[in-house]
Amino acid sequence: MTVIAMTREIGSRGSEVAAGVAAELGLEVINSEIVVTDVAGSLGVTQSAVQRYLDGTASLFERWMIDTRKLSRHTSEQIIRLAQRGNVLIRGWGAAVLFRDIPQVLSVRICAPMAVREKIMMERLRTDDVEQIRSEIERFDTARASTLEASFSISEGDTLLYHIVLNTGRIPIGTCVRAICNLARDQPFQDDAATQSGVAEKLLETKVRTVLVDSFGVETATITVTAAGGTIILNGVTSDGSLPARVETVVRKVEGVRDVDNRIADVPPVSVRSSWSEPPIPNRGRRT
Repeated sequence: MTVIAMTREIGSRGSEVAAGVAAELGLEVINSEIVVTDVAGSLGVTQSAVQRYLDGTASLFERWMIDTRKLSRHTSEQIIRLAQRGNVLIRGWGAAVLFRDIPQVLSVRICAPMAVREKIMMERLRTDDVEQIRSEIERFDTARASTLEASFSISEGDTLLYHIVLNTGRIPIGTCVRAICNLARDQPFQDDAATQSGVAEKLLETKVRTVLVDSFGVETATITVTAAGGTIILNGVTSDGSLPARVETVVRKVEGVRDVDNRIADVPPVSVRSSWSEPPIPNRGRRT
């Protein structure tokens, strides 16, 4: 069961690398069309509206229609369900960030210098307007970075997210493909049981987080959710004495949850009193 999460810069020939890896390892490439179809249906908007939102070209009305938090949750859940199929290569969608704590999911980043990206995009779009191409690349990069920041509070440019980072400006496509395939065949990425367990627990965490946000909103913003063998571990601090019990009740009803380890601490609000008071006016007496 191979799962590869690939992040690529536009114009870096990442699609070619992904196609080569998929052909070599017999993987299904999960592209934007597959994900957008399901996410758009869940949000009740058109596929084109979701795609424009992600690309940073959505209209004001489309941005108003699409709830960023709902988009993040539905996208994450869909990506995890697709990963459960096994033998998939997921391009983009913050998958490397989403699966960063599952070591059996191979995370790859494909990048290239701006000059290389400009050349590739000019060839694809059959234009020699380098200024326009550079502007479009920068706009695309900014939009994607904003989406990831809003969804995961993290930057996809963080190299620590990835097992391997490949620069197609210096490494041929074929060499990139072989490097990824050799790594994917390594034993740590072939532990099917660990991969299945990790992905299943990630899905359960996402489902629980979705239910909590829908049920309590910002009240549960500081509560962390961790799944371990069907048990949900809740951590956090609240000054609402009833919240831990209310949260646990809701979580226990989520399908797939076997038990709840509720570690949410109830800390009463501190009454702030001034430790400084105006000193008494000294009694100097009167001159007579």
